[in-house]
Amino acid sequence: MHTYKNKPRLKTGTDKDTLSKDDRLKIMVLGGNEEVGRNMTLIEYKNDIILIDMGLQFPEDDMPGVDYIIPNISYLVDNQKLKNIRGVIITHGHLDHIGAIPHLIPRLGNPPMFLNALTAGIVKKRQEDYKNNAKPNINIINSDDILQLGVFRIEFFRVSHNIPDSFGIVVHTPCGIVVHTGDFKIDTATSGDRPTEIEKIRRLGSQRVLALMADSTNASVPGRQLTEGDIQHNIDDIIGNAKGRVIIGTFSSMLGRIQQIIWACERLGRKVAIEGFSMKSNVAIAQELGYMKVGKHTLIDTKQALKLPDEKVVFICTGAQGEDRAVLMRIANGEHQSIQVEEGDTVVFSSSVIPGNERSVQRLKDTLYREGAEVVHYQMLDVHAGGHAKQEDLKLMHKMVNPKYLIPIEGNHSFLRLHGKAAAEGGFDPKNIFIADNGQIMEFDHSGNGILTNKKVPSEYVFVDGLGVGDTNHIVLRDRKELSNDGLAIVLAVVSAQTGKLLKMPEIVTRGFVFLKDHAELLPIARKKVANVLKDSDPRSSANGQYLKDKIKDDLGQFLFTKTGRRPMILPMIVEV
Repeated sequence: MHTYKNKPRLKTGTDKDTLSKDDRLKIMVLGGNEEVGRNMTLIEYKNDIILIDMGLQFPEDDMPGVDYIIPNISYLVDNQKLKNIRGVIITHGHLDHIGAIPHLIPRLGNPPMFLNALTAGIVKKRQEDYKNNAKPNINIINSDDILQLGVFRIEFFRVSHNIPDSFGIVVHTPCGIVVHTGDFKIDTATSGDRPTEIEKIRRLGSQRVLALMADSTNASVPGRQLTEGDIQHNIDDIIGNAKGRVIIGTFSSMLGRIQQIIWACERLGRKVAIEGFSMKSNVAIAQELGYMKVGKHTLIDTKQALKLPDEKVVFICTGAQGEDRAVLMRIANGEHQSIQVEEGDTVVFSSSVIPGNERSVQRLKDTLYREGAEVVHYQMLDVHAGGHAKQEDLKLMHKMVNPKYLIPIEGNHSFLRLHGKAAAEGGFDPKNIFIADNGQIMEFDHSGNGILTNKKVPSEYVFVDGLGVGDTNHIVLRDRKELSNDGLAIVLAVVSAQTGKLLKMPEIVTRGFVFLKDHAELLPIARKKVANVLKDSDPRSSANGQYLKDKIKDDLGQFLFTKTGRRPMILPMIVEV
């Protein structure tokens, strides 16, 4: 065990009678409380702030061109609070908890980050894509460490998830203990990782915990989560019964699942080929740090695998969510450079479907079936144990920690509500369950009293689009959707700068609007329509460019809608000569 200190402990010395507004403990969820992803929590007391996680959220169908979404840190930047950040604690290595680090850490002044060795390895690898950033201030921790970050004393407990070394966090504050579970499920068995530290969690129950912030991702599902042991048995059966090749799609960060597949292959005499850059990278990091045990000759490259008999090889790849350019989709579409689906292949989806990806996953399954593959997914057979607690697991966590207040986190609003409902059914006082929106401030005093205030800090989406961060907004997205729906019409007109007289017939170029061969008469009439708009009514005055542009948009837009039922985006360009 070691202790990290970056600032002397502050004196608190206040009681209920002298409590001031500045002495309250404040908790804000900056991302992850209205969606699955971009998880980030801020805990503040006077001049001390700690942050927990810094994740990304993948874009939805109505966000064309957006790579992903990250938390909004305006509260910290605009209020000059960057100097108050004592540290950033990362619970585990999934992108919805680490994906925003390259974008936000530099803007936050590169504060110290505390993460386990595996998560640190993944963060450092990802940082190679951002070479212009300063080297992150990474500090490796384990579950027995204690940190002193300003006024906050931090302890940890190990939880089960589907990536090794996932932690829950215990934050000792002047107003009481706050527990943050991170992503977790209740699984006391080991599967390539050390099991949940149940006794540590139980001991919290006698420490008068002020608030429990608990994972709600699976709060809508009754019962208990499957154990990794259940899944291991089913993976063995699938691979053992397959007469041909087996292709297994999963997340690149699900290292626990990849380990199980490798163990099954070693028992059954199959070689393993891994496809997908991020998955290869994560497996290499896990092997190097000792988190993954692999036989010397188990992993081979794809070229070697294709030379083996079909019944002797398993491919593990990315793309189980139906992503267009991921490996599994390219294999299904015949676009992979070396692997094509063959009659007799067994394709396994070893992950649940992220909400919003249902259509793309179904399309991928249909394509695989058309090619003659046998498809196995979690709704047919238990080939995926989610990494998140179900309702009975959540009730057990509530009972073990025994907090005064419950703060459901990590999920859509309905998930948080269902988590609260399950807690109330388990005996939790509904008045002490805080269902907070992103950015909504929760306050606690020294007497252990808490309130969910009506105050909010900025939590709007920050879009990452190519090299741009935050320069894509809802207006840009609206324009992109309009372009994708009805296309574009560019109008080019040349007028006299002195008189405003139209000097030549306007030109109109369209893209994504209509097939012009089927509407041959449309553009000539549209050009005349624009010419009439630009007809010079007062040759003694110069052209009013903005007025003419607006007039073209209105008149031409109405004409095209009348003729086609579509409203293309119209971009008038008036050149004055």
